[in-house]
Amino acid sequence: MNPQAEELNSALKKHPSLFPMLSEKGKEIYFPKKGILGQTAEAKGKRINATIGSAVRDEGGPMFLQSIKSLVQLPAQDVFPYAPSYGRKDLRETWQKMIVKKNPSLKTAISLPVVAAGLTHGLSMAGYLFVDSGDEIILPDRFWGNYNLIFENAYGAKITTFPLFSDEGFNAEGLRSCLSKPGEKKIVLLNFPNNPTGYTPTKEERQEIVSALKEAAQSKKIVVFLDDAYFGLVYENGVETESPFAWLADCHENLLAVKIDGGTKEDYTWGFRIAFITYGIHKGTAESYTALEDKTAGAIRGNVSNASHVSQSLLLKGYSSPTYEQEKKEAHGILKRRYDAVRKVLKERDYSDAFAPLPFNSGYFMCIQLKKADPEKVRKRLLEAYDTGVIKDGNLLRVCFAAVREADMPTLFENIAKACKEA
Repeated sequence: MNPQAEELNSALKKHPSLFPMLSEKGKEIYFPKKGILGQTAEAKGKRINATIGSAVRDEGGPMFLQSIKSLVQLPAQDVFPYAPSYGRKDLRETWQKMIVKKNPSLKTAISLPVVAAGLTHGLSMAGYLFVDSGDEIILPDRFWGNYNLIFENAYGAKITTFPLFSDEGFNAEGLRSCLSKPGEKKIVLLNFPNNPTGYTPTKEERQEIVSALKEAAQSKKIVVFLDDAYFGLVYENGVETESPFAWLADCHENLLAVKIDGGTKEDYTWGFRIAFITYGIHKGTAESYTALEDKTAGAIRGNVSNASHVSQSLLLKGYSSPTYEQEKKEAHGILKRRYDAVRKVLKERDYSDAFAPLPFNSGYFMCIQLKKADPEKVRKRLLEAYDTGVIKDGNLLRVCFAAVREADMPTLFENIAKACKEA
């Protein structure tokens, strides 16, 4: 094993539980501070610097094409050079402060977020660090289909599910049952607001989730991946507005919370491909968090090298704008009105003979269970006869109300009802 990996492992072994949570790849990975990157860092600021693998102008600064530079109103230094594999330090510090602000129940020290190239990449890097072939990943039965590619195809994991709903609410007992099965290490993936159902647990249900995980952590190593892609998009009172990370980050020394989030949906920057990976564990120290950050950056270095510099710079600039918070409220208001429009249609019109909605209260989506019609036939009929597109997700239809004008919501559901009768 590389000495740099052994050094990081030694730091993690000082915590009672962290080292055994790592996958075999996670144990072997390291950030190559003593290789090319280290030598380049040592040469920074020298009059003649022939280390860095990029072109430099005679007058200094990165070489660029004006036809491209003219399109971006940022200094060339914030656009064209490579970003660190960890991500921009100032952006990482800013995002950490934003996590704390948005989750006031978070009272413990957490790691400095590491920048990934989008939520999918963040989840994949979590898999690299903590998932071995044959490991089970426990999650609700309504989940984003990309998890299959990320964890099963890429890392050989096995997805084990429990029913998401019980009596119209989150099925905490289903989670508890999966956690109670034999095995010294359990990996759990929670995604709220949930894709595809658009459901976030209530505050009471959140307590049950935390209780189930803490109970399991008394005798097992627990790694919890928190896919917080749609964080903040809650539309009902009584629904939990904070990430489970707020409670799990200091829950138990046998439970590691891994928060994967980003500006993708929170800040409507889907094409930027910027996400963050943040760690929290009871008795987590600066040394142990630094080791996790180094391993994460090493995995990223060996995978995509680093996330887009210009995207990071644009986000950082946007977060410092005096109008940022107001713009976020306005965008949230638009989605809330679309959500309310769905609720109004389902309340005022009786579609019970065609379909029934699954519980939903947040996010981008809601799902409907068809009573008789085949979902794929209905989907095709909507395309062919009603100029309407929805997603077939197993035996459900997923409706992205976030992408539909408020005024079109009645027509959308009327079209679905008609297609159910005709398919």
